[in-house]
Amino acid sequence: MKIWVDADACPVVMKEILFKAADRTGMLLTLVANRPVRIPRSPCITFVQVSAGFDVADNEIVKRVTAGDLVITGDIPLAAEVVEKGGFVIDFRGELYAEDNIKERLAMRDFMETLRVSGIETGGPAPLGKADRQAFANQLDRLLVKEK
Repeated sequence: MKIWVDADACPVVMKEILFKAADRTGMLLTLVANRPVRIPRSPCITFVQVSAGFDVADNEIVKRVTAGDLVITGDIPLAAEVVEKGGFVIDFRGELYAEDNIKERLAMRDFMETLRVSGIETGGPAPLGKADRQAFANQLDRLLVKEK
Protein backbone atom coordinates (compact mmCIF):
# COMPACT_ATOMS: atom_id res chain seq x y z
CA MET A 1 0.00 0.00 0.00
CA LYS A 2 1.16 3.48 -0.92
CA ILE A 3 -0.41 6.58 0.59
CA TRP A 4 -1.24 9.50 -1.69
CA VAL A 5 -2.25 12.91 -0.35
CA ASP A 6 -4.24 15.57 -2.16
CA ALA A 7 -1.97 18.10 -0.50
CA ASP A 8 -3.42 21.33 -1.89
CA ALA A 9 -6.38 21.05 0.49
CA CYS A 10 -4.93 18.88 3.25
CA PRO A 11 -4.84 20.63 6.63
CA VAL A 12 -1.37 20.94 8.17
CA VAL A 13 -2.39 19.00 11.27
CA MET A 14 -3.45 16.03 9.11
CA LYS A 15 -0.14 16.18 7.23
CA GLU A 16 1.69 15.93 10.56
CA ILE A 17 -0.33 12.83 11.48
CA LEU A 18 0.50 11.32 8.08
CA PHE A 19 4.22 12.12 8.38
CA LYS A 20 4.40 10.33 11.73
CA ALA A 21 2.45 7.34 10.40
CA ALA A 22 4.72 6.99 7.36
CA ASP A 23 7.86 7.06 9.48
CA ARG A 24 6.36 4.64 12.02
CA THR A 25 5.17 2.10 9.42
CA GLY A 26 7.75 2.58 6.67
CA MET A 27 4.97 3.03 4.08
CA LEU A 28 5.63 5.36 1.18
CA LEU A 29 3.72 8.64 1.52
CA THR A 30 3.51 10.96 -1.49
CA LEU A 31 2.01 14.42 -1.35
CA VAL A 32 0.75 15.85 -4.65
CA ALA A 33 0.08 19.58 -5.05
CA ASN A 34 0.38 22.42 -7.53
CA ARG A 35 2.41 24.55 -5.13
CA PRO A 36 5.44 23.69 -2.98
CA VAL A 37 4.69 21.76 0.20
CA ARG A 38 7.14 21.48 3.05
CA ILE A 39 7.90 17.86 3.97
CA PRO A 40 10.26 16.41 6.55
CA ARG A 41 13.40 14.56 5.51
CA SER A 42 12.43 10.93 5.40
CA PRO A 43 13.03 8.04 3.02
CA CYS A 44 9.28 7.32 3.26
CA ILE A 45 7.97 10.79 2.33
CA THR A 46 8.05 12.35 -1.13
CA PHE A 47 6.44 15.29 -2.89
CA VAL A 48 5.23 15.68 -6.47
CA GLN A 49 4.55 19.18 -7.73
CA VAL A 50 2.20 19.44 -10.69
CA SER A 51 1.34 22.44 -12.82
CA ALA A 52 -1.38 24.81 -11.71
CA GLY A 53 -4.87 24.20 -12.96
CA PHE A 54 -8.24 22.74 -12.12
CA ASP A 55 -7.97 19.10 -10.97
CA VAL A 56 -4.34 18.73 -12.15
CA ALA A 57 -3.25 17.27 -8.80
CA ASP A 58 -6.34 15.04 -8.66
CA ASN A 59 -5.65 13.72 -12.15
CA GLU A 60 -2.03 12.98 -11.24
CA ILE A 61 -3.14 10.99 -8.20
CA VAL A 62 -5.65 8.99 -10.27
CA LYS A 63 -2.95 8.29 -12.85
CA ARG A 64 -0.52 6.93 -10.23
CA VAL A 65 -2.82 5.16 -7.73
CA THR A 66 -3.16 1.38 -7.90
CA ALA A 67 -5.55 -1.08 -6.27
CA GLY A 68 -4.97 -1.27 -2.54
CA ASP A 69 -3.45 2.21 -2.27
CA LEU A 70 -4.80 4.80 0.15
CA VAL A 71 -5.66 8.36 -0.85
CA ILE A 72 -6.24 11.20 1.60
CA THR A 73 -8.61 13.83 0.17
CA GLY A 74 -11.76 15.77 0.80
CA ASP A 75 -12.63 15.75 -2.92
CA ILE A 76 -15.56 13.38 -3.51
CA PRO A 77 -15.14 13.03 -7.31
CA LEU A 78 -11.45 12.16 -6.78
CA ALA A 79 -12.47 9.69 -4.07
CA ALA A 80 -14.95 8.04 -6.47
CA GLU A 81 -12.26 7.57 -9.11
CA VAL A 82 -9.84 6.09 -6.58
CA VAL A 83 -12.45 3.66 -5.25
CA GLU A 84 -13.26 2.67 -8.84
CA LYS A 85 -9.59 1.73 -9.29
CA GLY A 86 -9.67 -0.44 -6.14
CA GLY A 87 -8.16 2.05 -3.72
CA PHE A 88 -9.27 3.33 -0.34
CA VAL A 89 -9.96 6.94 0.61
CA ILE A 90 -10.03 8.71 3.96
CA ASP A 91 -11.33 12.25 4.15
CA PHE A 92 -10.03 14.87 6.58
CA ARG A 93 -12.72 13.98 9.13
CA GLY A 94 -11.75 10.31 9.19
CA GLU A 95 -14.54 8.95 7.00
CA LEU A 96 -13.52 5.93 4.95
CA TYR A 97 -14.86 5.88 1.39
CA ALA A 98 -15.20 2.51 -0.26
CA GLU A 99 -17.47 0.78 -2.76
CA ASP A 100 -20.32 0.53 -0.26
CA ASN A 101 -20.68 4.29 0.35
CA ILE A 102 -18.96 6.32 -2.37
CA LYS A 103 -21.91 6.48 -4.78
CA GLU A 104 -24.14 7.86 -2.01
CA ARG A 105 -21.53 10.51 -1.11
CA LEU A 106 -21.10 11.46 -4.77
CA ALA A 107 -24.89 11.78 -5.25
CA MET A 108 -25.16 13.98 -2.14
CA ARG A 109 -22.30 16.16 -3.32
CA ASP A 110 -23.94 16.58 -6.73
CA PHE A 111 -27.29 17.39 -5.07
CA MET A 112 -25.71 20.06 -2.87
CA GLU A 113 -23.93 21.54 -5.90
CA THR A 114 -27.28 21.75 -7.72
CA LEU A 115 -28.76 23.61 -4.74
CA ARG A 116 -25.84 26.06 -4.66
CA VAL A 117 -26.07 26.71 -8.42
CA SER A 118 -29.79 27.36 -7.96
CA GLY A 119 -28.95 30.11 -5.48
CA ILE A 120 -29.84 28.22 -2.32
CA GLU A 121 -27.43 28.90 0.53
CA THR A 122 -26.27 25.51 1.83
CA GLY A 123 -23.52 26.64 4.18
CA GLY A 124 -20.19 24.92 4.36
CA PRO A 125 -18.71 22.22 6.51
CA ALA A 126 -17.93 22.98 10.13
CA PRO A 127 -14.29 23.78 10.92
CA LEU A 128 -12.13 20.77 11.71
CA GLY A 129 -11.86 20.17 15.43
CA LYS A 130 -10.04 17.92 17.85
CA ALA A 131 -12.61 15.13 17.39
CA ASP A 132 -12.03 15.23 13.61
CA ARG A 133 -8.26 14.94 14.08
CA GLN A 134 -8.76 11.98 16.39
CA ALA A 135 -11.22 10.30 14.01
CA PHE A 136 -8.75 10.79 11.14
CA ALA A 137 -5.82 9.35 13.12
CA ASN A 138 -7.90 6.39 14.31
CA GLN A 139 -9.17 5.54 10.82
CA LEU A 140 -5.65 5.84 9.41
CA ASP A 141 -4.26 3.54 12.11
CA ARG A 142 -7.02 0.96 11.50
CA LEU A 143 -6.19 0.82 7.79
CA LEU A 144 -2.44 0.70 8.30
CA VAL A 145 -2.70 -2.07 10.93
CA LYS A 146 -4.97 -4.05 8.60
CA GLU A 147 -2.41 -3.60 5.80
CA LYS A 148 0.47 -4.82 7.95
